[in-house]
Amino acid sequence: MQLITESQVAQILTNEPAAARAALREAFVQLGRGQAAVLARGRAAATDARDGAALMVSAMGAVLTASGVLGTKVYSTRNGQFQFVITLFDSASGAPLATLEANELTRVRTAATTALAVDTLAAPDARVLAIFGTGTQAQAHAEALRPLRRFERVLLVGRNAHAAAEFAARIGAELVDAASAAAAADVIVTATRATEPLFDGALVKPGALVAAVGSSKPAARELDDALLARAARIVVEWKPAALSEAGELVRGAVAPERLLELGELLAADASPPPSHDPRAITVYKSVGIGLEDIALAQLVHRRLNEQNP
Repeated sequence: MQLITESQVAQILTNEPAAARAALREAFVQLGRGQAAVLARGRAAATDARDGAALMVSAMGAVLTASGVLGTKVYSTRNGQFQFVITLFDSASGAPLATLEANELTRVRTAATTALAVDTLAAPDARVLAIFGTGTQAQAHAEALRPLRRFERVLLVGRNAHAAAEFAARIGAELVDAASAAAAADVIVTATRATEPLFDGALVKPGALVAAVGSSKPAARELDDALLARAARIVVEWKPAALSEAGELVRGAVAPERLLELGELLAADASPPPSHDPRAITVYKSVGIGLEDIALAQLVHRRLNEQNP
């Protein structure tokens, strides 16, 4: 069994963003066609008797039958800090193929999945991108999304003034308040740990795509009910995870039948893609599912073995 390090993961995924999106697309198509199964996230929490630290172990995974792999991601949380490991198996033999250090993979996979959603759902002529947040995921999303459309402006909203100013200067973004960002952007990404909505959904302009990616816990939410009510489409990765983990859906008033799965849309295989309604608001709500981890773990494993047969 192969051990794949963080540096090897970073080498592949940093250099091949298009390949990462393609691997994710194929995995979601398999899910949409009933050729994949997702292992829901499970968590167990305790308090460290030695120092009172908050501890948690979590696991998630997927089976990708058409890709010939299955696997799990397991991760520890200590006082809000994460460490990730993925184990990848061959479906033909059941044998383990590799164990991957997966902190970098997790950082990239969330943004790469959002990039796939943006490429699928955002207006072709989107020109203004707004990012809420200044942390790891906000930065990963700035890297992943800017090449997808001809964004003329990037608006940044952050609570930490120093971090926001440094991040904005590095990527050439404009620092604005939440209301201004919500009203001006064609694509809005929220990558925060907010527990209450970040802006008034009535401000979002017709035709916008809002991607909420910051939380996977029912007690947290970034979007309000006003925005969800206005949305023509609410797209999620996998309905069972979204309905149990997304605070917007658990705490909000969205009927489950309104939800569309990303894989269903991609598996429809429309060519050319459906025309974008210039006035329809779309919400993409991500909580992260094991399908994404296993798809990218297979990509990394395959690339490394192509380089070193």
